[in-house]
Amino acid sequence: MSTQLNFSLIVPVYNRPEEVEELLESLAKQTDKDFEVLMIEDGSSLPCKDVCEKYSNELNIIYHFKPNSGPGPSRNFGMEQANGNYFIIFDSDCLIPPQYLENVRKELGLKYVDCFGGPDAAHPSFSDTQKSINYVMTSFLTTGGIRGGNEALGKFQPRSFNMGISKEVYLKVGGYGKIHPGEDPDLSFRIWNAGFKTTLIKNAFVYHKRRIDFPKFSKQVYKFGVVRVILNKWHPGTSKITYWFPTVFSLVFSLLIVGGVQFPIFTFLALAYLVLLFGDCLLRTKSVIIALGAVFAALIQFYSYGWGFIKAQWVINIQKKDERLALPEFFFK
Repeated sequence: MSTQLNFSLIVPVYNRPEEVEELLESLAKQTDKDFEVLMIEDGSSLPCKDVCEKYSNELNIIYHFKPNSGPGPSRNFGMEQANGNYFIIFDSDCLIPPQYLENVRKELGLKYVDCFGGPDAAHPSFSDTQKSINYVMTSFLTTGGIRGGNEALGKFQPRSFNMGISKEVYLKVGGYGKIHPGEDPDLSFRIWNAGFKTTLIKNAFVYHKRRIDFPKFSKQVYKFGVVRVILNKWHPGTSKITYWFPTVFSLVFSLLIVGGVQFPIFTFLALAYLVLLFGDCLLRTKSVIIALGAVFAALIQFYSYGWGFIKAQWVINIQKKDERLALPEFFFK
């Protein structure tokens, strides 16, 4: 690309001033200083304006307060207000390594692409529970590589906690929709349909805190299961058989444990999978506590996602209900 890249970092935030301070502290340490930060306050009752002012001498921060509309429309608002020609989207609960922007600028200079995503990692300061959840959300053994640091089979789908989009893409595709969660894969599908490419920049990773406890994690992945069915309806041809795996795993595992059905081969395969999961996490983290937590988190992921997925299948594909009327909690007005 011959045009100079001008980065605009866009962060929607809702009632998280403490997280914003940690994020801005990490951005102030970037080795590449040529960027602006747009902090989009999405109708918060606990605003982060004072935090932004605290870092105004170290960073080029533009603070906007707007009525609550959800993260997708807030990101769109930020892109409308941005001065740059390349937008990088972060969640407010991310910490950005010092070389992040330097790495992105270098990679885009070598091989330009109009949309990229980066992986996430567990920061040493994260709790054991956060590290267990992070492993489950990024491991190939639990996600097939869709959310981790490896290219999934097929096209890579960037996630909006760590995602870059050119201004050209935004103007042509129109940004994020009003569904949440699920607004990022929906955007990826529309980007592909518009003829643009997406890629993974492996060294553009962030530390993503995610949910801090298992109940919140369960609620989050339940929502992922529901919106996957909605996205399959919106984007025919994107459905994969692997999306059924958590539901099938949950049903078989429940039959073995609750129903007392004797299927030795399934029992062996299920236990072997959990042992493999434990062993892989143990090798990566060197912690028995984190590895045990990862097994628990994986079961939560499969059961919660599976329940959301099968519930949405029933409502949308069997009962033929309109998703916006039947599942209004997944849509912002």
